[in-house]
Amino acid sequence: MEWLEASTENCPVQRALDVVGEKWTLLILRDAVNGVRRFDDFHRHIGLSEAVLSDRLRKLTSADVLRTVPYREPGSRSRNEYRLTRKGWDLWPVVVALSQWGETYALGPEGPVLDIRHTECGAPVRVAVQCTAERTTITPEDVTAQLGPGARRRP
Repeated sequence: MEWLEASTENCPVQRALDVVGEKWTLLILRDAVNGVRRFDDFHRHIGLSEAVLSDRLRKLTSADVLRTVPYREPGSRSRNEYRLTRKGWDLWPVVVALSQWGETYALGPEGPVLDIRHTECGAPVRVAVQCTAERTTITPEDVTAQLGPGARRRP
């Protein structure tokens, strides 16, 4: 069986996009990895409607990408903060990779909004694909892709 004969209903890319594939969802994740936690702060910083933000936050919490933590400002009702779960933090390289791509191909003349550097040495951080055995960076030319055990024939 070849790639075009395989069903994509079990594809991990497709399943990941079911969770994080909307523009606003990725912007919420961008803000969450940069410390935004409260509904009003997401709303003000991203600029999306309250209804869309509520919907996206609900989807991210039900997918266990975010979790809610109650807080209460003095004199106000109890509300929830949104914090990344381990599953959410595992999306951090995706957010950094999108930022890296944007800096290369879609950057405005002012330069990047965020400069991500390694705390210990101060060098810029880059996302790269590595071989797990050799721990070396590889390119698409270095890879052979084959169908895995979850591949099923298209109906």
